[in-house]
Amino acid sequence: MATGLELRDLPIFEGLAASQLAQLLAAAEDVLVEPGAVAWREGEHADHWWVLLEGEIELTRRVGHERVVVSHMRTPGQWAGGFRAWDQAGVYLATGQVVASGRLLRVAATDLRELTQEWFPLGGRLIEGIMVTARSIESMVRQRGSLITLGTLSAGLAHELNNPASAAARAAEVLSGELPRLIDSIRGLANNLTPEQFVELDELRRNLGPRLPRHDAVALADEEEALGEWLGDHSVARPWAVAAALASSGADVSWCERALGIVGRDALASGLEWVATTVSVTSLLDEMQESTRRVSGIVAAVRSYTQMDRAGRQQVDVRDGLESTLVVLGPRFREGDGVAVVRDYSDDLPRVDAHPGELNQVWTNLIDNAVDAMSGSGTLGITARPETGGDGLVVEISDTGVGMPADVVERAFEAFFTTKQVGSGTGLGLDIARRIVVDRHGGDISVDSAPGRTVFRVRLPLVRPAGE
Repeated sequence: MATGLELRDLPIFEGLAASQLAQLLAAAEDVLVEPGAVAWREGEHADHWWVLLEGEIELTRRVGHERVVVSHMRTPGQWAGGFRAWDQAGVYLATGQVVASGRLLRVAATDLRELTQEWFPLGGRLIEGIMVTARSIESMVRQRGSLITLGTLSAGLAHELNNPASAAARAAEVLSGELPRLIDSIRGLANNLTPEQFVELDELRRNLGPRLPRHDAVALADEEEALGEWLGDHSVARPWAVAAALASSGADVSWCERALGIVGRDALASGLEWVATTVSVTSLLDEMQESTRRVSGIVAAVRSYTQMDRAGRQQVDVRDGLESTLVVLGPRFREGDGVAVVRDYSDDLPRVDAHPGELNQVWTNLIDNAVDAMSGSGTLGITARPETGGDGLVVEISDTGVGMPADVVERAFEAFFTTKQVGSGTGLGLDIARRIVVDRHGGDISVDSAPGRTVFRVRLPLVRPAGE
């Protein structure tokens, strides 16, 4: 049992009167510890103040998926914890594991607060101020991390929009050069063909279709070369450009021979130019349509994701929110070797009474965490189904990553707990996701994890409890 004489020799208690040491001992416990024991854990509420009397304590912190030794307590009088004496949200900053057997003086944070207020009230207020400042700095760092993430998402969306927009711009530029050639070829046909010949040539054009597999570039190149030589021998202008368009549409030398039999040598150049430019213009228009459709789809997904111009609470199809979140996070899936997305949505999935914008934040956090866990390569599973035997629905988001250690699973939804560095992740902790699901929607969120498969499971009631 610790004595006042023993405490008096410790530098931390220098200056305390015998009566004060007696008060401290009356509020304290003398704890014997053995190697391997964990005295306190990182992130848990710092409900006790620990002072080393004998032995050795190793202090570790979790960084990513590893536990790193940050310090040791070897000198009697070193202390840890007790932060709830001045901050109700105070937690242990590291895990204390016993390395060498010894003794610890343990004082409840509430008792420590009373003693400091009685002995040196100014010091207590200074400590409170320091704790408030530290929490404010931590909040600013988290906000900074959120801004970094927002910038990353914005850059990804800009890249997603730039690809189809650039494709549409390129197609429009090429189209502006093809249209004059199309008009010139029509003029040449009008001067050399009868209406019956033109109808027959158009029918021959309509019967064109790809004959070669799209991936067989060698065979296509051979076809273009044969067509180019034939066109050159028959005095067709731009033989290689015309040959490329004809080959891509399925034409070959025999097809050109049939066209020659229809239009004759005088109209052959105009006829084949007309067919080639028609094929090119049609292809360019299809490309522009697909590109603009893609841009519209991204814009619609972002609008759905942000819930612009919509009421806060509404009947929600969770599939819409999940899909819009996948679009917003799309660039993340293509990092590394890429992430395959496997969807499993029930056909009879009911709508839920919810705040869709808030749910989208939950999906963002869970999906982003899953992609992080797979380091950009793996399978992301998204399932949405009616609750079995209940009045709700269940959304599951799974990944094939490394999994979460048991101690991380236990604390995954605690406030301020994270294994990510600043600038990594969404800046939205799982604690906030839990509040959205549980407090705002009356649902439930849980996690099961093992190496190779982690599943976050969100249950949402179809009708939220009154007052939510």
